[in-house]
Amino acid sequence: MNSPVPPTADGRVRSAIIGTGGIAHAHAQAIAALGDRMRLVAVSDIDTARARAFADEYGVERTYGSAEELLAAGGLDLVHICTPPQTHAALAIAAMRAGVPALVEKPTALSLAEVDEIARVEAETGVSTMTVFQHRFGPAVRHLRRLVADGMLGRPLVATCETLWFRSDDYFAVPWRGRWEVEGGGPTMGHGIHQFDVLLAVLGPWAEVTAIAARQLRPTDTEDVSAALVRFGNGAVATVVNSLVSPRESSRLRFDFEYATVEVEHVYGYDGSDWTFTPAPGHDDLSAIWAAGAASTDRSSHRDQFAAIADALATGAPPEVSTADARRTLEFAAATYASAFLRVPVAAGAITADDPFAASMSGGRVPWAPVKEAVR
Repeated sequence: MNSPVPPTADGRVRSAIIGTGGIAHAHAQAIAALGDRMRLVAVSDIDTARARAFADEYGVERTYGSAEELLAAGGLDLVHICTPPQTHAALAIAAMRAGVPALVEKPTALSLAEVDEIARVEAETGVSTMTVFQHRFGPAVRHLRRLVADGMLGRPLVATCETLWFRSDDYFAVPWRGRWEVEGGGPTMGHGIHQFDVLLAVLGPWAEVTAIAARQLRPTDTEDVSAALVRFGNGAVATVVNSLVSPRESSRLRFDFEYATVEVEHVYGYDGSDWTFTPAPGHDDLSAIWAAGAASTDRSSHRDQFAAIADALATGAPPEVSTADARRTLEFAAATYASAFLRVPVAAGAITADDPFAASMSGGRVPWAPVKEAVR
C-alpha cells in the first residue's frame, strides 16, 4: 500500500510522462479530462524536439531529454511510462527508487522475471507500479464484475475472447515492433492482452491453457496469430484468439452464465451501446438490473483508470491495476506461448523462476526461428 500522497496547493495529482510517442497523447488527453484532479507538469523524451512539441501542444512547462533528469527534478506524484516495452521495467524501477509511483503502459514488462523484479523493488521501497488496462474501468465491465461477485448471474460456464485486428507490413517498419527482445511478443502480448485482461478480471484465476501460435503473414520474429483453450479455477472454459491479420477488425467478449449471456463487440473502446444482455428463460428480471448499471455513453478509456488511480493515491488504498494483477495477466501470456511452442497444456504456476519462459516469452523455442537462434 502506498502512503497517501499529500495534496498539492491546488489539490491535483502532479503527473509526468516519459516518452512522447503515439500513446502518450492518450495519456495527456485523459489527464486534461481530469483537470480538477490531475495535471501534467513535465515530460521527457530522448527526442528533445518531439518533447518540446508535445509540451507546447498540452501546455506543459517542464521538458527533459531523459527520464533520469525528469525524476531528479522532483515535484511529481505519478509518472506515466509511455516508452517501448523493453524499457518499461527499468523505468518503473527508477521511478519507484525516486519515490514516485509508476503507471506503465501494457505490457508491464517483457517477462515474468522482470515483473518479479518490479515486485521486489515495490516491497523494498513501498512505492507502487501500476499497469494501464483501461478496459477494466469502463462502466459496463465494472457493473459486470459486481454482478458476478454478487452471484447475480449464476455460475460462469463458457466464454469467448477475440481480438481480431489488422496491422499491415508497414506497421512493423518501426524498429521495435515484432521483435521478441524489444516488444516481448506479438498480438498475445501487445494487442489481445487488453481483452484477455478483462476476461481474467471477470472470471478470476485461470487454471490451465492449451494453445497454438503461428506466423501467418507478417514480417515479424513474433507470432501474428495465437489461439488458446482455457480452463478457469471456477470451472468455466473459454477460447482466446489474438490476430493481426483480420481485415474486419473486432474486439469481442462473450460470457455465458447460468442465468444470462453478456457480450460486447467494439474495436478500441466500448460504451454501453456496444453491449448485449440476454437473460436465460425465467430470468427476465435481470435485464433491468443489467441496464441500470451498464447504460452509459462513456467509452472505456484511460480517463476512468486515471480517476481510480487518483483516488488510490489520495487515500493510500491499493492501486488498480497492481503489479500482482498485471503479473496474473502476463503469466497467462507466458503460458500461451509455452503451451504453443512446447505443444503441451500449461497450468497456472507451472512457469517457475528457472523456466526459460519466465526469462522470455519466447522461451528460446520459437518454431519458425532460424536454426542458429534456436535453443537445442
